[in-house]
Amino acid sequence: MKQLTVRGFDKVLERRLRDVAKARGVSLNQAALILLREGAGLEVPRRRANVVGDSLDGLIGSWSNAEETEFLQAIDGLEAIDRSLWR
Repeated sequence: MKQLTVRGFDKVLERRLRDVAKARGVSLNQAALILLREGAGLEVPRRRANVVGDSLDGLIGSWSNAEETEFLQAIDGLEAIDRSLWR
């Protein structure tokens, strides 16, 4: 196997690397390889336990202005407050 030295880790990246290593029970080297493979698209990233509802993230910014307007009009009635429910 080849060796590669990577320099310039900032504190945030180092912390993330250490967190991955600890969470997966692997060495820092193995954690770095995991993250590099995932980042390069060679491996499917594991779902993060601390992320809720990220399955729609691919849709962010994908609607046209017309689609946005249509959606907002469709849900407009949901903004109404039924005062009888708040007594």
